[in-house]
Amino acid sequence: MLAFVSRRLLATIPVLVMVAVVVFAILRAGSGDPAIIMAGDGATPERVELIRQTMGLDKPVIQQFFIWSGRLLQGDLGTSLMSGVPVTRLISQRLEPSLSLAVLTLVFTLIVAIPLGVLAAWRQGRLLDRAVMGFSVLGFSVPVFVTGYLLIWAFAIKLGWFNVQGYAPLANGFWPFLHRLILPSLALSTVYIALIARITRTSVIEVMGEDFIRTARSKGLTETGVLLGHALRNAAVPIATVVGLGIALLISGVVVTESVFNIPGLGRLVVEAVLARDYPVIQGLTLFFAFVYVFINLVVDCAYTVFDPRIRY
Repeated sequence: MLAFVSRRLLATIPVLVMVAVVVFAILRAGSGDPAIIMAGDGATPERVELIRQTMGLDKPVIQQFFIWSGRLLQGDLGTSLMSGVPVTRLISQRLEPSLSLAVLTLVFTLIVAIPLGVLAAWRQGRLLDRAVMGFSVLGFSVPVFVTGYLLIWAFAIKLGWFNVQGYAPLANGFWPFLHRLILPSLALSTVYIALIARITRTSVIEVMGEDFIRTARSKGLTETGVLLGHALRNAAVPIATVVGLGIALLISGVVVTESVFNIPGLGRLVVEAVLARDYPVIQGLTLFFAFVYVFINLVVDCAYTVFDPRIRY
């Protein structure tokens, strides 16, 4: 296992390098001059040229990339063009809202989606199964921002149970913190619940036809024991795979959800950086999201050995 983890960690290096190259090339190929943007309206050509020299933008693109890569290896993601704050500090300042939203969404999704999928598999072809599959289709069809605005209209404006927008740090108390995240996590989890519930149903149905399920029933085990102790456990590997792949949906959904609910997280920071053409921030966030995604895949691969002892690396 240790050798496998070491190999996977080493494999992340070329992936992150390729991400860095692609992002750097795309941003530099786009329109707009960071020096002009940073100088602001009405800046003199001399002022723009001074900023360009200070930032190294007057050098060839390849040389700019190697300079940036050298700083990256030292843990320096650069400095924001607009605020002058180091990118690492911006990410650390915005990490708590995004991480809180993602974790709450993931917990809520697993609590709801896996039981729904198991129940749909158990009642295959019946009303409950059709209802779960109908919800899955609806969850995939409705965009996250539409769900978010509907939840705001129903539970914040009409019923007044929640705040329309905003975020309360955990330092302000657990309930205010949780209260502000309930609607965003519900909006973000709809697509994720639909995905996990559908895959859980399919995986459990496949396992229910195996011989060991008939053996377990012949021993007198209850249907609950068969479903949870045998069927779900043996169907956990494909479910874990989809949970890991669904992190990509979660990351992209955070950007939209934070914009709808005015949450000052990494998603909002992405939007602000793109609108301002803040190259260092965009590059830093892209690398950060890529690292998170690779790390989640590594965790999922390691979890396979827990769910299925036959798997060894």
